[in-house]
Amino acid sequence: MIPLADPGAAYRAQRDLLDDAMGRALDSGWYILGGEGAAFEQEFAAWLGLPRAIGCANGTDALMLILRGMGIGPGMAVATVSHTAVATVAAIEMVGATPLLLDIDPDTYTMDPDELIAVLEDPPPGLPPIRAVIAVHLYGQACDLEPMLAACETAGIPLIEDCAQCHGATLGGYKLGTLGHAAAFSLYPTKNLGALGDAGILATRDEALADRIAAIRQYGWKSRYISDLVGVNSRLDELQAAVLRVRLPLLAGGNARRNEVADAYDAALADTTLSPPTRRQDATHVFHQYVIRSPDRDALMARLKEHGVGTGIHYPVPVHLQPAYLDRVALGPAGCAETEAAAREILSLPVYPELTDEQVARVCQALREVAG
Repeated sequence: MIPLADPGAAYRAQRDLLDDAMGRALDSGWYILGGEGAAFEQEFAAWLGLPRAIGCANGTDALMLILRGMGIGPGMAVATVSHTAVATVAAIEMVGATPLLLDIDPDTYTMDPDELIAVLEDPPPGLPPIRAVIAVHLYGQACDLEPMLAACETAGIPLIEDCAQCHGATLGGYKLGTLGHAAAFSLYPTKNLGALGDAGILATRDEALADRIAAIRQYGWKSRYISDLVGVNSRLDELQAAVLRVRLPLLAGGNARRNEVADAYDAALADTTLSPPTRRQDATHVFHQYVIRSPDRDALMARLKEHGVGTGIHYPVPVHLQPAYLDRVALGPAGCAETEAAAREILSLPVYPELTDEQVARVCQALREVAG
């Protein structure tokens, strides 16, 4: 079976480099907020082209820390999408704010900018004032950010980029994560840039915001044991930072390989009843996921499994329909109709740098046979 994801293959391909880096971190005797973490923050910021990056425990915390640093909390609403990992919405509720879930564009599965404009101009009744927007870049490519940024500027609120799935992707020649007021990145093991456990990082050009977040992530300390701010414990450990320092320079090559795999899948689908993913004309896609769509999704998954191809669904249940959120989160005027339709039909294929040419050929052949 060709697995949907294989983080062990990534480790094996980089074993010597990773073992050396982890050994260096272990030998240092300093395991929390030491030299490896500081170096990774500097290297990530330089790679992204922003002055500051702050490591933290995971991508959910990265979003939460940005919101806390901006003073977002109870009595405020944050607009985002329901078609996302539940982490996006969890981060909003972690700071006590109210999520407002909007619908998606059915071609790219990212936030519908027209609905965002509509709710910023005429917010739903009974909702606290909208004080921030989290735009989720999904599957490896960008939201339609230009009208969203303009709408947020008109409304006088910040736009936060959720970059958990788009490490290295661009829009209009700019790296995602550099266009909003701040950006959060998950570094979960299966991400394009992944650690060997949980890890996250956030970035911003706002130095004052970065300073606040750096304090908040460690109990609000600006000096040791003195909490100047109400803080939390969300720190990137030195082992993970060492791993990420190895993998950051390899990211461009990994993304290029993902695109090679995606191109092969595109070609295989050309003469079938299925369509390849939509790619924005002014953007570069890094294919964290390769997502196709079929009204007979479950049958397609079963047939691909018979051909030895693992698949997945990102995401099978929209946040607003999950038991923890059902009937208690606010929706935009579209009622997330496109989100619900997509959740019934989408399907993710294996796409990661360690796929061999032989495995890619097997997936392509399976696609031709099951969807020809």
